[in-house]
Amino acid sequence: MVSEAESMARESVIVVIDGKRSKGMVEPLDWALKHVVRRKNTVIVVAILGDMGKKNATQCFPLNMRFNFSGILEKLEFSISSGHAEVKPRDLGEEIERKREQFQAILQPFSKQCKRNEVKLEVKLAAGICPEEITLKEAENANTRWIVLDSHLKKYKMCICWNVECNVAVMKGKDVATLMPSRAPKPDCSPVSSEQADAETWPDDPSLNDQETGNQNVIEEGESSIQPAPRGPSWCPLQFRPGFPREFLFSEIEEITNGFSDIVCQEGNLKVYEGVLQNTPVIVKSIQDDEQFWSMLTILSRVRHRNIMNVIGYCCTATNRLLISDYPCLYSFAMKLQCDVSAINLSWRARWYTATEIGGSLRYLHEECPDGPIVHQSVCSSSIVYSHGCSPMLSNFMTAKWYKGDVPFNGNSTGKCPNLEEDKQLYVDIHDYGLFLVELISGKVAGCFPHENEGQSLIDWALPLLESSSVTQLMDPRLADKEDDLKVVHCMARAALLCLKNDSGRSISISEVLAVVRGDQHAVLQL
Repeated sequence: MVSEAESMARESVIVVIDGKRSKGMVEPLDWALKHVVRRKNTVIVVAILGDMGKKNATQCFPLNMRFNFSGILEKLEFSISSGHAEVKPRDLGEEIERKREQFQAILQPFSKQCKRNEVKLEVKLAAGICPEEITLKEAENANTRWIVLDSHLKKYKMCICWNVECNVAVMKGKDVATLMPSRAPKPDCSPVSSEQADAETWPDDPSLNDQETGNQNVIEEGESSIQPAPRGPSWCPLQFRPGFPREFLFSEIEEITNGFSDIVCQEGNLKVYEGVLQNTPVIVKSIQDDEQFWSMLTILSRVRHRNIMNVIGYCCTATNRLLISDYPCLYSFAMKLQCDVSAINLSWRARWYTATEIGGSLRYLHEECPDGPIVHQSVCSSSIVYSHGCSPMLSNFMTAKWYKGDVPFNGNSTGKCPNLEEDKQLYVDIHDYGLFLVELISGKVAGCFPHENEGQSLIDWALPLLESSSVTQLMDPRLADKEDDLKVVHCMARAALLCLKNDSGRSISISEVLAVVRGDQHAVLQL
């Protein structure tokens, strides 16, 4: 019998698989047992099932099953997320039983192999919970040496890698994996560490230093190693380095993306690939819509701001329209809010800092661009991304428009005076920025608001609380509401109300909204 102390002392290997598919499901476990599992290790298999059953699809709960392999279900545990109604095992009856039998049959041979090598095998099924979140929680609770990710879950690899100290392997195919060695020391996963923000001045002096993060090495098993250049204090993303943006040959893009072998996502006319350029992770967007491609390139070729995710290059051939950008390795603000581990690390001060920085990027687009105002039209938590050593950055310029109309790519433009129609279009961004402030305060993502299916949007829920100054009822319950934090939360709440419900009868500029976020009392009294 293994004691609790001995169990805690065991090194563990976490294998995260896509439990919704049958073909290739066990490849990550097979690879782990062959290459990284040692005698007397614990192997924790986490199978991601997605949402089981339409009835409970919105309840967002993890369910953990532990099996013995004599054909009997030994233990069934439900870990219910706070704020949701209790879910009884019988509510998912048939689907749970089907998965239990499936996994027990598939994993039986591995159970025997583990027993021979004194390896403890645990199996957990996770439904209705973010793969990133369940993986990070398991890594925290175990003495983890390796995390092995299913190839179908590779989009979570960078965020997991930057929030754990162990090694990470991502499957690329049968017996082939990308290895990401552990880093030390572990960085804070928030855009600005709490300690750093604590040392800075709050409203009326929003200057905060950028966080520098550590190094990352990527090694392909069976392929040539990629050794990224060391990241010191002077390191910066490719988009800010001399010589970028520039035009790339198609052959260069093929080399960067390893022959377009690693596709991150595909949606409509857009395909996104990952690659490596100058030992730095990048993404390559293939845009089928010719008009959309030239619109994005025309706009992004003219903007330069520390809080805007820009392009580092482009490629245009007879059949291809490609844009290359730095890889947003720490993912979007929406993903962070949806993961409890990451959301807790986004302190009130870090969230306020994000609000000021993104507000600054909008002020640049609306008021400071040399060729005239730009309206983004997609400001939300999903469009705010983080990369190594960077402040939060506004991305997703797929719907951005230049106010002056079509500006030729050769740089020629004709000026005209702003008009009321332009003010209305700019207000789209200001309204969306107000919604983003609500997301910052509440910790809820607009597109995933639990009552959306019932006809209540995040704004519908938040606006009465903003109007009645019931800010504490709006605040993210995952964060402590210290008295010092209330000041900055109230600043964001006042600005959100100004953006979402403008009773002054005049156009509000992003500069005026930003002044309220920063706590400028003169601006508050004027508005």
